Amino acid sequence: MSSEQRHTEPVDVHLILRRETADGPQVLLSRRAGQVYAAGLWHLPSGHLDGPHEDVVTALIREAREETGVVIDEADVRAAVTVHHRSPGGASRTGHFFEVRRWKGEPEIAEPDVCDAMDWAPLTALPAPMVAYCRAGLDAYSAGARLALHFQLPGDSIAFDPGADRLLIVPDVTGQTSAARPDAAVVEFAERAVGRIAQWTDTSWAREESRVWRVHGVQGGTWYVKVHQSERFHGREVRGLRTWAPGLGAAAPRLVAADETLRAVVLTAVPGRPLHGAVLAPERERKVFHRIGALARRIHQSSPPRPAPAGSGPAVAKADRHLAGARSHLQQGDEEFVRELVRQAEDLPPLEWVETHGDFQLLH
Repeated sequence: MSSEQRHTEPVDVHLILRRETADGPQVLLSRRAGQVYAAGLWHLPSGHLDGPHEDVVTALIREAREETGVVIDEADVRAAVTVHHRSPGGASRTGHFFEVRRWKGEPEIAEPDVCDAMDWAPLTALPAPMVAYCRAGLDAYSAGARLALHFQLPGDSIAFDPGADRLLIVPDVTGQTSAARPDAAVVEFAERAVGRIAQWTDTSWAREESRVWRVHGVQGGTWYVKVHQSERFHGREVRGLRTWAPGLGAAAPRLVAADETLRAVVLTAVPGRPLHGAVLAPERERKVFHRIGALARRIHQSSPPRPAPAGSGPAVAKADRHLAGARSHLQQGDEEFVRELVRQAEDLPPLEWVETHGDFQLLH
């Protein structure tokens, strides 16, 4: 241990007052003004501990009332993230960021000498200019982190600069920053492809081998990150995305990046919503399936057909099983009609193989 005096640094608290809207979560921000640090920049309501007698939760509640007028119950305070920060001038401090979703009163400018504006901002579209330290805390919070470092360098701006982003998220004991995120290697791969990601949402299918996330970038933009269950699935999907998918234009996602070792891909997001579970009017349903057929044809025609391997003709052997499962829904004559089609299929000449998609979906 050094014989010199021990290092001490300020402890401050930051209020993430959060509300949910139809367009997504918003947080309350104030713009600093007057003879204060970072005047003219957006910041969270925040402050320092008054002394050793005050704990961080008590300080947060006090600062919230002093700066915004809202009253917060201690039971509604949730720990969000802790950030160890160093300013461009070299001074360090520790900031505790707390989330609050329930309070009393309407936020207002309670200290006009140090604040000239207050407004709600989308968590995924934060305004500029903003204090870099505050932005680091919000980005770490959006990423699900519990601890982050933000050590700026001499010459860095006090205001957030995407070109000098010093945020470093410290993994928790599981090796991940959130249960909703993939492992660190996949996160690093995705962020190399699209930049730092603020939000991960697990959108996997309800089966164990499906691993899919919708991600939102710190600077905007939405993508999907997918980890395939096997090398075969990965190779097959990457090939399709590189060959026939571009021919579908805006109706198909674009492959942004692929990693064979991780069996991971990053894809652009396609506007719309899946048709799974949708109930459509008959006329609308006909139009949708006509569109599906047109897209399927473009897939089939994306490359020249090739001879099918021997023994890969129509799967007529499955007809009995499918008929047995559908029998309660069939009308008189339906089964005979199907069996006649199966008989004719057995006499077809050798088939050709074309590109296809085994899990074709259309977004609308």
